Amino acid sequence: MRTPRTITGLAGLCALAACECTPARAPSAVRSPFPTVHANDNRHRAGLQHGDTVVVRLTAQMARWYPEDSLGPHVDVLTLGESGAPPQIPAPLLRVSLGTILDVTVANTLADSTIWLHGLGARPLRFEDSVGVAPGDSVRLIFAANAPGTYTYSALPGQVDRANSERETAAGAFIVDSGGATTDDRVFVINIWSQQLDSMSHPNALAINGRSWPYTERIAATAGDTLRWRVVNASMRPHPMHLHGFYYRIDAKGDGMRDSVVPLAARRSLVTETMTEWSTMAMTWVPEREGHWLFHCHISFHVTPDARLQVPQDSHLPHSSEPGQHMAGLILGIDVAHKPGTTADARLHPRMLRLVAQEGARRARAGRALSFILQQGSRPPSPDSVAAPGSLLVLHVGEPTDIEVVDHLREATAIHWHGIELESYSDGVAGWSGSASRLAPVIAAGDSFVAHLTLRRAGTFMYHTHLNDQEQLTSGLYGPIVVLPTGARFDSSTDHVFLASWDGGDDPPHLLVNGDSVGRPLQLKAGVVHRFRFINIGAAATIRPTLKQDSVAIPWQLTAQDGAELRTPRRLGAREGLEIDVGQTADFIWRAPTAGRYLLSIASAGREDYFKIPIVVRQSSTR
Repeated sequence: MRTPRTITGLAGLCALAACECTPARAPSAVRSPFPTVHANDNRHRAGLQHGDTVVVRLTAQMARWYPEDSLGPHVDVLTLGESGAPPQIPAPLLRVSLGTILDVTVANTLADSTIWLHGLGARPLRFEDSVGVAPGDSVRLIFAANAPGTYTYSALPGQVDRANSERETAAGAFIVDSGGATTDDRVFVINIWSQQLDSMSHPNALAINGRSWPYTERIAATAGDTLRWRVVNASMRPHPMHLHGFYYRIDAKGDGMRDSVVPLAARRSLVTETMTEWSTMAMTWVPEREGHWLFHCHISFHVTPDARLQVPQDSHLPHSSEPGQHMAGLILGIDVAHKPGTTADARLHPRMLRLVAQEGARRARAGRALSFILQQGSRPPSPDSVAAPGSLLVLHVGEPTDIEVVDHLREATAIHWHGIELESYSDGVAGWSGSASRLAPVIAAGDSFVAHLTLRRAGTFMYHTHLNDQEQLTSGLYGPIVVLPTGARFDSSTDHVFLASWDGGDDPPHLLVNGDSVGRPLQLKAGVVHRFRFINIGAAATIRPTLKQDSVAIPWQLTAQDGAELRTPRRLGAREGLEIDVGQTADFIWRAPTAGRYLLSIASAGREDYFKIPIVVRQSSTR
């Protein structure tokens, strides 16, 4: 190994000529000449402290990664590890106090590939400020931890076909703690490897702290604990991260190179937060009720059996009652223990509803037409009736509601009450929700399940299948929920629900809004406040609603997100839109000032005006 080049401070970060990088091989039974990756739980800091300096020696090398079982599928990937120690995924945790000097040496042991280092420098820093390390070479970087926050750092191969592959395995967390800061938080890093082999084969390894579900860490907590997490998206894909059963608060957000504390007045409660590529977030939440819960990416391709490194051919797995079979990928399981002295919510005289899952005649691109139909009165819905989306459920704060879900399909299903604070057993994850002594079953064909809901807040929510997502979800097993304040009535003339979904599993998607590919004209009264509730339950891809007149965006007010009212409504004008990711909801209010013609435009998958709904505003008649 040659003597390492020394680069001090930000000014030394520069680009070198890249050479072709040999991509990691797909899973193979051939004996590996490489060491085995150790999953990094981010509990131990890298390096040695010498006065005000932390010295870190890292080695970039190829290693064999088993993201699932230690005897399961594997792939040879680029990794970082401390010199003399096993390679790790994620890369070793760099965590120091504000003002610490970092002395980091990275040795490239690859024989024929330059690597590019990102994120190892004083802040502020740009991703483009990279350092190239040629094969057999090493580099020494000396810089100050001069800004508190959560950051990423990585070593990326020089030549990768990023349209068809990903190599974000040599990437980890870099945390700078301010003086007196609480350091009892947990750090979770998302890493991804993928390779497009042919038109039908695209193996992925999607991991949190080096493991893919069901081999990810189980997080233990007690009801009432305050949990502080730092989540790092060390990948080039966005991930809407969804928490079941509870709300969490974002305390800081970053892009991997910079980090910003969210002002106290701007911190909001949510159940799903989008993590863009290389981004970070610091979050706080309190698991108030015991049971098993999930924190996961809400893109269906990242959490179903197809997210495994070696996709199983068993068609039974997506319908399995075993959570280790019907789910995979970017999922953390959380086991919340009972807090002594606490009691369950009283459920006196619950309202009873009956929701039927059934199949009708195929409508459009989706291979099937599935639907949830709310039974009206004592007569069951006709066996082949379907509605797109499923029936709107209008519920009320404080009113205990029991919903019997009846499965009239030819296969099993399950239903998740997204954003609803409820008991674990009713949460809707087959084989997982509940507790070790009482796990929620799948709803078998011809069987039923009663979910117990206690509505704690008014807002816009959704319900959807949590089994065989890529077929059932894109075929119609979802619906909207509106929770109103006690005693309020739902008025469809001023309260408008728009649920965006996919028509089949094609990617890019064929967008549906309220089950239709063509927007139906909407007639509104002028001078009246209208509420627009948007829900995104597609398999992937954001939506962005815009209200326009004569092709010009007009302002309206964002009042709620994920069912939580904003402390201060945001006025979104002509130049500012809102991306609503998978698993998110958003409420806007608008008072049409005069009669006229308007357009509600919903963009998706990078296409403007993807979906259009004409709006005619008429002057209110007075007598």
